[in-house]
Amino acid sequence: MTEEERQPEPPEEGNRTVENAVLAGFFVVLVAAGIWLLGTMADVRKAQDCAAQGRRNCATIEAPERTR
Repeated sequence: MTEEERQPEPPEEGNRTVENAVLAGFFVVLVAAGIWLLGTMADVRKAQDCAAQGRRNCATIEAPERTR
């Protein structure tokens, strides 16, 4: 066996770039989902705290804006 046959082939740069892009995209989606989940959990916690205090008007009601 010659010296060239013993050395493993280096990975292709094109595949590494695609893998890094996919991994970065997955990370961005994961962070966005985490932020959305934290916001939703905070809203639920506020509603539960309100209900635990015995209040009856805990649900938020969105009314349309009046136009003149």
